Amino acid sequence: MNNLQEAFEELVKDMYSAEKQVLKALPKAASASTSKDLIAGIEAHIKQTEQHVVRLEEIASRGGYKPSGKVCTAAKGIIEEQDEALSEHEKGPLLDAVLVCGCQKFEHYEIANYGTAVSWAKLLGLKEDLNALQETLTEEKETNQKLTDVADSTVNKAALSEMAGAR
Repeated sequence: MNNLQEAFEELVKDMYSAEKQVLKALPKAASASTSKDLIAGIEAHIKQTEQHVVRLEEIASRGGYKPSGKVCTAAKGIIEEQDEALSEHEKGPLLDAVLVCGCQKFEHYEIANYGTAVSWAKLLGLKEDLNALQETLTEEKETNQKLTDVADSTVNKAALSEMAGAR
């Protein structure tokens, strides 16, 4: 990579890989959850993520490159952690709390990447890309806040109550 345009293209490819990986992982998280609010949030985010993939495909198409061909190792690692948690915990409030944590790790990773992509698209004068990336960044931030709200309002309290009941 020799310039900011090439770095931007690599970032788009990385984010595309991350989004495709999370699309495969989210249904597993939803089916493992017992929290109706968490399940609803995950299902809503699956639909959003499908749109994020489409936006990234459109950005790559406008730029004249394919979004595929790169594996996001960070996303792979976060998903491996989530899979580990799924195998270590039984369904219930504690697993729900752990799932929220894993989902938020992914959201924070995406927020960092989309924030950088927005900045680079602005510098490169890629107005259409900038608008698409900003829309996705806003959605990722909203999803992160919804996860925090679900954790604070129900999931974490249920996990704590479960712990107190086990004593």
